[in-house]
Amino acid sequence: VLHPSSTNKVNIDKVPTRRRRIRSGSHSLRGWVQGTDGEWTWEEDDPSAAYTPISSTTTATIDGESTGEISVQATPTLPSGKFRPKQSLGQNYLRDGNTVAKIVRAFAKDAVETLAASTSKEDVAVAAKNDNLVDPTNFNSLKQQTGLRAVELGPGAGALTDVLLQSVGSSNLQCIEIDGRSVELLSEKHPSLRIHHEDVLQVDYAVLAKEEGGPLSIIGNLPYYITSQILFALADASHGNSVRSATVTMQWEVAQRIVAPTRCKDYGILSVVFQLYTTPKIHFKIPPTVFYPQPKVDSALLGLHFLGPTSL
Repeated sequence: VLHPSSTNKVNIDKVPTRRRRIRSGSHSLRGWVQGTDGEWTWEEDDPSAAYTPISSTTTATIDGESTGEISVQATPTLPSGKFRPKQSLGQNYLRDGNTVAKIVRAFAKDAVETLAASTSKEDVAVAAKNDNLVDPTNFNSLKQQTGLRAVELGPGAGALTDVLLQSVGSSNLQCIEIDGRSVELLSEKHPSLRIHHEDVLQVDYAVLAKEEGGPLSIIGNLPYYITSQILFALADASHGNSVRSATVTMQWEVAQRIVAPTRCKDYGILSVVFQLYTTPKIHFKIPPTVFYPQPKVDSALLGLHFLGPTSL
């Protein structure tokens, strides 16, 4: 869905009449409604259906490995009419339990693998002696992981947050969220959760890592329109050993460019930068149907293992 103020203008005269709704005091275009304050929000066709939670117990498989059973609930019940996705924030909420489980499982794999890569043989020996080694295929063992500092970018309605809290615990997780509605919702639901009411593009990862005592492991369902800016900020932070890994959603075509081999049409600046500073991997493709509202393009879950200053 293109924002009406973008350079790629939508000719409203060509929008089918049944999709075009003009009301007193507001404008509507392809499901997005502009209020009197100028903000575009999604007007759901069926509010009761849109806010129905989807719960399931699933066994997700990532890179050929099973997670075991994971209890998930995507798209938590929201205050009807008060929590509509905002187009200005690029909000597309995850609402499929199986996809949520797979994303958190992939995050666990990325986080544990990069932790293991940065752990000395002596530390591994001590952890083994104390029976404190974490099996990356065991979703529920992350709370035991020494050194895991999880940061979720843009938790929104909390689909990923709810499952992350089960697996890593509130002491190992904090969130960055610009939407005050989300901050209020998650604070009420999870009083012990640390939430920074802040623009993700203004985060000082170096300060955050210092406060937490070491490199961070990032997870997030990223807005399409600022994906590149967020990724470059994370890459910059990794130079100072502030970020260890990132497991994030993005537009499928962007992920393809990041992992593209040389001498192909997708190879470009994203490929050069992120193949130099990270080991990138597309975990899986995500269809539009698992989001609310549904985007017009496919998405991908990308894992980035940052090499850090000592490996460059």
